[in-house]
Amino acid sequence: MIRVTIIPAWCGIPTGTGPEEQTIHMQIEVDIDSQILRVRDADDRIVSEYRVSTARNGAGELLDSEQTPRGWHVVRARIGAGQPLNTVFRGRRPTGEIYSATLREAQPDRDWILTRILWLSGLEPGKNRLGKVDTMRRYIYIHGCPDEDELGVPASHGCIKMRNQDVIELFDQVPTGTRVFIHE
Repeated sequence: MIRVTIIPAWCGIPTGTGPEEQTIHMQIEVDIDSQILRVRDADDRIVSEYRVSTARNGAGELLDSEQTPRGWHVVRARIGAGQPLNTVFRGRRPTGEIYSATLREAQPDRDWILTRILWLSGLEPGKNRLGKVDTMRRYIYIHGCPDEDELGVPASHGCIKMRNQDVIELFDQVPTGTRVFIHE
């Protein structure tokens, strides 16, 4: 048996997300210092910009650190298409709940993952892929959060949190395989 890996021209690292021959004409940038997520087109122009919240523990790649991983990533999976606004997810599956203040009062310590999920996978072996630094195994997402959560300040457990309407807009703009660059 011969094993063939198609290497995308843009970075030389296989994404494993499907037909690597597809050309994705945009990328996502997450600026940890400014707590801003930007969508850039093929000419590096900013087409969308959103306030976000990254990890309260800062930047870092280690498993169980509850830090936001840096470097090049790819959107490995898009989860939640067609789900209602404020759909609650656990284990990347809808729970059947719709987030409300009453639900939050009943479960004040719950980490709310709402509306849509963009599951990230690292592209840099030893930095954010494989072993104890694997972004995907750490379950790092771009996802919706309760509208009363403060954005623009680090407050997550490692993920990139967004307003629900914003994450729907982002979800509809970016396909699986979109590159994501996270930096300080």
